[in-house]
Amino acid sequence: MELPAAPATGPAAALPCGISTDIRPWAAPEPQPPGAAASPAAAAPGDYRHRLKPTPAGWPTRRHWCVWLEPVQRTGPTGIWEQRWHHAVSAAVTSWQPLLPITLVEDPARAQVLVQRRRPPILNRRASHGRALLQLLEVQRNGRWQLEPRVEVLISPGQAQPAIQATALHELGHAFGLWGHSDQPEDALAIRPGAQPVLSLSERDQATLRWLQAQPSLQQPSD
Repeated sequence: MELPAAPATGPAAALPCGISTDIRPWAAPEPQPPGAAASPAAAAPGDYRHRLKPTPAGWPTRRHWCVWLEPVQRTGPTGIWEQRWHHAVSAAVTSWQPLLPITLVEDPARAQVLVQRRRPPILNRRASHGRALLQLLEVQRNGRWQLEPRVEVLISPGQAQPAIQATALHELGHAFGLWGHSDQPEDALAIRPGAQPVLSLSERDQATLRWLQAQPSLQQPSD
């Protein structure tokens, strides 16, 4: 699929996401227990929940997200352009904060969402300025295994700053669990962008995320 809180302070142990000490791929059990897989939602007025797709392990939601942004240069010949990318992506993160607890982390081993400053490779003969790539991984943090979504978000720097912000707003929506698209161009998760970049979340975006956050999260490992 084309498909910030202030930086954390204090000791690393105080972060809501501990460092990952081991990772293993997740595989769906066979056969799946009855009712284990989430089903797409029925349509409802005011949002686009029916356009979202769950994973085989359920809805990829979290009560708290840790996000890592690729560091950028502040000086040198590319410093100004890298700073513009960082400011635009940070503004997009800030737009999601009133709806989700988000912590920016400096160590990618503490994050579920990793945002990188590079253009996505061509996929199915299509070029794009942004892409979110989802994996389900069993991650050991603080001595405990848990099933987590891990999302790599690629945001191209080769855009005007408002376009970078709009791209990041859209792709972060996928990263935070909105794996689907709206059919309305004024929504941040619109399947096709309108004439002007969307730089803030619409009421439909917000309502869809609120519905998603109320759903059961991923199944957890038995060990």
